[in-house]
Amino acid sequence: PNEPLRVNVLFKHVQKMLTGDSAVIAETGDSWFNCQKLKLPEGCGYEFQMQYGSIGWSVGALLGYPQGANHKRVIAFIGDGSFQVTAQDVSTILRCEQNSIIFLINNGGYTIEVEIHDGPYNVIKNWNYTGFVDAIHNGLGKCWTSKVKSEEDLTAAIETALGEKDCLCFIEVIAHKDDTSKELLEWGSRVSAANSRPPNPQ
Repeated sequence: PNEPLRVNVLFKHVQKMLTGDSAVIAETGDSWFNCQKLKLPEGCGYEFQMQYGSIGWSVGALLGYPQGANHKRVIAFIGDGSFQVTAQDVSTILRCEQNSIIFLINNGGYTIEVEIHDGPYNVIKNWNYTGFVDAIHNGLGKCWTSKVKSEEDLTAAIETALGEKDCLCFIEVIAHKDDTSKELLEWGSRVSAANSRPPNPQ
């Protein structure tokens, strides 16, 4: 009991959360590959972008999606590095009183960048993410945050978010920095090889 939470266990429980009234937003990074494995019920929305590989886009998308589809409860999966790029949009999400669920996957760095080209620039300052959201919320309106480190923590947080909390629910998932999908490892090595090619003068 209370073993460290693995990302594949997180998504096992996420699968059970999804209904036709849900929508999934997958941030650039390992969430790409983990969310691709979800089996979406009929009517469940799904948004991700891979064309530009733009990190941080999902926070703004999470703001916009419920404004246009307020009958959906949006569930977003965002890495800590990506979140730091556009985190301030949470302020507007709170002002709009949206009831989305954010799973902030805190593994201590730009994991996707590490798999492409590792270096000290991929290490980021660790934030108190739940504290950050609580500070933006500032006791005004409705917001609920939780930090989970084990499967037991996770199931309790999901039960609360789906049950009594009709508000923005921000769940920070503490994950090991090396807990990545095999798809990301393979993709990263291919991109690294492509990036290492000599220039091709035209």
